[in-house]
Amino acid sequence: MIKLFTIGFANKTAQKFFELLSVNNVQKIIDIRVNNTSQLSGFAKAKDLEFFAGKICNISYTYMPDFAPTKELLSQYRVKKITWDEYTNQYLELIKIRVVEKTINIEEFHNCCLLCSEHLPQQCHRRLLAEYLQSRFCNIEIHHLK
Repeated sequence: MIKLFTIGFANKTAQKFFELLSVNNVQKIIDIRVNNTSQLSGFAKAKDLEFFAGKICNISYTYMPDFAPTKELLSQYRVKKITWDEYTNQYLELIKIRVVEKTINIEEFHNCCLLCSEHLPQQCHRRLLAEYLQSRFCNIEIHHLK
């Protein structure tokens, strides 16, 4: 069984964020944000996150932009031009078109953690992606770190 974690950095201190990753034995952070140089949280900018994860927890980091929504799709949702249900449908269609399941070796996702900014997974594409991968590979156990 592949353990696939998800986490959002919003509303978390660096201490809480890295403790969650560490106590759950996460081996790699997979950054799936559209913009991974965000100023929302100082420790979560791509270069800083890669450094801190490696130094604090011995966790590797990779950026996978094919797992991110488009800037346009995310913007439409944020400014309420589309609903969450519309966003969900369009995001899932996007990752189907990108055929993301064929671009990865799912075995390499064991003890990896999908990273986005949203505090909770309910209305975040990291949950949608994790569930999509679970539907394609079936041997995935999803854990949302809060």
